[in-house]
Amino acid sequence: MRSKGFCELGFAKVDTDRLRRRGFAEAVYCPGKSRLHLKSISRELIRNKQDLLLTRLSRPDFLYLKKYIPRLKYNPTAKIGWFCFNSKIAKPGLITVVSAGTADLPVAEEAAAVAEILGARVKRLFDVGVAGVHRLMAHMDVLIEADVVIVVAGMEGALASLVSGLVACPVVAVPTSCGYGASFGGLSALLTMLNSCSPGVAVVNIDNGFGAGYLAAMINRRS
Repeated sequence: MRSKGFCELGFAKVDTDRLRRRGFAEAVYCPGKSRLHLKSISRELIRNKQDLLLTRLSRPDFLYLKKYIPRLKYNPTAKIGWFCFNSKIAKPGLITVVSAGTADLPVAEEAAAVAEILGARVKRLFDVGVAGVHRLMAHMDVLIEADVVIVVAGMEGALASLVSGLVACPVVAVPTSCGYGASFGGLSALLTMLNSCSPGVAVVNIDNGFGAGYLAAMINRRS
């Protein structure tokens, strides 16, 4: 690295080299950070001509930041805030985001929003869980045309294996904490997805829509 590649703020070292290294600028995880810290980090990224992506951003914190970053946008379902210097032309390829139930929608929308902000073309297919599999089968065309499918499911998490058995592309599985007591806050779905009998399933952490959207965007970029 020809320069140190980060900006020293004392409480944070803002990675301004990540766009060159990884293809996407550094994303900011908001919980646990004060508003002043979020403002300073956001301003530093923008000062260095980096697109801004804020995950798990509360609406009150968004309204606070928007006073200083008027062009900041917000997706309240995904709890994503973002600012991009240029409108992105969607890259070739398609990411389809599939959710098992409406209760999984916040995590599914986080995955979809992140992928879109990173420049991917995204289609959404929500509430098509295995309890009514005909709902999924009615949209096979959307699945088959995808280059990457993100499957978001709680409860027992069976949807990822089912989808993977129907498509020829990689599947990114996201277990959610949706479910009754024996789902153990998403652990049941996580273990089901990790033990999928269908090859080609990659699994991210519980409720990690950001990680799924990021990974899918990286795969799609090379498709």
